[in-house]
Amino acid sequence: MKKIMYLFLVLLLLVPIMTSAQPEKQEKVEQDVDLWNTLQPLDTTLSFLNTGAHPDDERSHLLAYLSRGLGIRTASLIANRGEGGQNEIGKELGNALGIIRSNEMIEASKVTGVEVFHLSQITSDPIYDFGFSKSPDETLEKWGRELTYKRFIHRIRTNKPDILFTSFLDVDTQHGHHRAINQLTRKAFEDAADPTVFPEQLEEEGLSTWQVKKLYLPAEAENATTSIEIGIYDPIYGMTYPQLGEKSRYLHKSQGMGNDIPAGPEAINLRLAKSVKDIPAEEDLFDGLAYDFTEIASQLNSNPLRAKLNHFQKTLEKVIDQYPSRDKAMKKAHIALNEARKLESTITHSELQEKVKEDILFRIDVKQQQLTDVSKVASNLKVETVVEDATLVQNGQTKVTVSLENKGKHSLKDVSVMLSLPEGWTTDDTLKPFRLNDGEKRTIEFTVNVPADADYYKPYDEPVIHSEVTYSVGPTAVKQRYQTDSTVAVMPDVSVQVQPNKLVVNTLDVPKQITVDSEVQNNTSGELDASVSLDVPEGWTVEPESAPVTFENEGETKTVSFTVSPGTDVSKGEFSLNPIVNANGKSLSTYVQKIQYDHIDNSYYLYPAKVEGVAFDLNLPETLKVGYIDSGFDKVAGRLQGIGMDVTKLEQEDLQSGDLSKYDTIVTGVRAYLSREDLRNNNERLLQYVEDGGHLVVQYNKPWDNWDPEKTSPYNLVIGQPSIKWRVTQEDAEVNVLKPNHPLFNYPNNITEKDWSNWVQERGLYFPMEWDDRFETFVSMADPNEEPFNGGILMADYGEGTYLYTNLVWYRQIQNQVPGGYRIFSNLVSYPLYEE
Repeated sequence: MKKIMYLFLVLLLLVPIMTSAQPEKQEKVEQDVDLWNTLQPLDTTLSFLNTGAHPDDERSHLLAYLSRGLGIRTASLIANRGEGGQNEIGKELGNALGIIRSNEMIEASKVTGVEVFHLSQITSDPIYDFGFSKSPDETLEKWGRELTYKRFIHRIRTNKPDILFTSFLDVDTQHGHHRAINQLTRKAFEDAADPTVFPEQLEEEGLSTWQVKKLYLPAEAENATTSIEIGIYDPIYGMTYPQLGEKSRYLHKSQGMGNDIPAGPEAINLRLAKSVKDIPAEEDLFDGLAYDFTEIASQLNSNPLRAKLNHFQKTLEKVIDQYPSRDKAMKKAHIALNEARKLESTITHSELQEKVKEDILFRIDVKQQQLTDVSKVASNLKVETVVEDATLVQNGQTKVTVSLENKGKHSLKDVSVMLSLPEGWTTDDTLKPFRLNDGEKRTIEFTVNVPADADYYKPYDEPVIHSEVTYSVGPTAVKQRYQTDSTVAVMPDVSVQVQPNKLVVNTLDVPKQITVDSEVQNNTSGELDASVSLDVPEGWTVEPESAPVTFENEGETKTVSFTVSPGTDVSKGEFSLNPIVNANGKSLSTYVQKIQYDHIDNSYYLYPAKVEGVAFDLNLPETLKVGYIDSGFDKVAGRLQGIGMDVTKLEQEDLQSGDLSKYDTIVTGVRAYLSREDLRNNNERLLQYVEDGGHLVVQYNKPWDNWDPEKTSPYNLVIGQPSIKWRVTQEDAEVNVLKPNHPLFNYPNNITEKDWSNWVQERGLYFPMEWDDRFETFVSMADPNEEPFNGGILMADYGEGTYLYTNLVWYRQIQNQVPGGYRIFSNLVSYPLYEE
């Protein structure tokens, strides 16, 4: 194609390129990646939207090629925030994990130059990652079919992609969330252009319909209509596009993604599923599409408009030609911006058909933003927006300093600096425009006042503060946006955290007293007087009824200890203990969880502070001693300690040389063979512990978590894959206990059907697919219309002891206070103390 060839002609002027994917060894040329990232999109008017269900569903290799290689305006539309996934870097789950995964996707997309959109808008949005699903119907039922589709159509009508591509097929081997998005994507091809579909978006929100031009699905070589070679070495980035894609995937750290791959050919196969134009023999992805303004002009009847669009395309190409000179690119970008604005006026007042006019105007508007991006980089204007106190409170105040330094060779005229703030926020914004000559610095300080009714921080909202700098080069002005140096968040005047935050009351052995610590943090800027109390269930008592706390400084914490007496008659079921802090005339009870990792911006998750409690009958052997090999992926050890079980976390020294025989049972945490090298190195010692009479309980691992089917367990045990075939996703799937009279279901707790009720998210995953005959099976379960799995609990005698492998998701049940999860798991670990 003409424009693809243009790309390589430009690159050939920069450094030699081999025709193969692997570059020759050559003298290193310093490339201006930031500048090229803004110049390359000027080459084409096309856009591409990739749809998926979860953060990390984007096809990174392909998107890197389209965006960074060809400059196509590229975006990812993702349904949920990945809240139901697993976390390989910490213990955050649920909404907190969703915040991490959302921010990881933002960072990953910066590498590939892809814009990110989510259908999910708030924490605990209906479009939530509720866990693995095998059914698109179940998925859309839980998300809300109409709500999901309405947001989907809205995004297409605002993003206006030419090409739609969904990451996964609608086949029964795929995740139900992926299948649901595939279905919506295919349906939206026609519906986004239909004015009768969600007409309120047109009538009330001012949107217009949009006709996507082509829809592609993933394909194999044998059924592909288009195959794209993307394994090309790009000297600007010093790597191939698949390598660039993997560089972005490394930022999905909570999912353990990213691989080091060699440079080499890689073909992406696509199947054209729908097209506005009939394309009987498709040659490439862009057949039937206007690639740039020259090709758009060729479709018009007006000679004057054709000439103007052709000239504008040449002007854009001249801007690209200035690489690697920032100063020249800056000058040409502002000339092009001036031309774009005049062209916009011409098209607006033309007699083109309204849909044609709307299409061209949108593409000109995109080019104006892209040219503004060129100016932002090429100007060499360095802007820092520093917030003195980034954790704010209602009715509070902070200082924001905006520092400018013109490191370029152009004087910037009519420079004005302001802060963009939410409605109701105020600042002393009285600065007059000024000139900033090359080499000149300027610092402006603002005082920001937060209103008394300011909204608290929401992690998926736009930042509440950013700076806006306007300047002119020649007759053309641009406005640039700059983020603050840290995350600005409005917090409650105080935040409160309770310990424990989960509480199990054993109705067979009700404690006379429970200590609850309420840690209160002052978020205001100085002194504060407050009082703390604890709301308890009816019939319970608490001492003290209320306690004063006094703070002198922001960030200071004080802890108030409450002694709670449940009494002797505790009702079975759920209950809560709620801390209340009275401060500044407000009753506050919010916990602020800070989410902080080096690879993403800081964020916060605000939710009600409370002790989530549940009361039920639980028998535990008094002498039971358990060693727990914590993987870092679950909180089971702490929860078991919370019910009074004698649990010791085993460290490297314990596994290497400690006396393991003092433990009746040793438990490995979720996926411990992935995270604990010391466990892998001392696995033989654990097997010897079993052989000598110990009881080892191994919770689930993935097949690739350093699991050797023939060596990790005492007998052959193969973990099932692909995972979709070896899991039970229905949390209420019927469970058939195969050996109801076995001690596992009778000691120390008599397990009934009720113990399998009210489970959360799923029953089990990565069920074993093959095991030695010496393993006994104990439970059978299946998703609807599927063959049952019998391997959810496997146990075998080995020497004098027993080895138990279970892939049921005990950690989800225990961490979510499911009584049956506690009762059954307690039986699994208590087995060696059973006496007939």
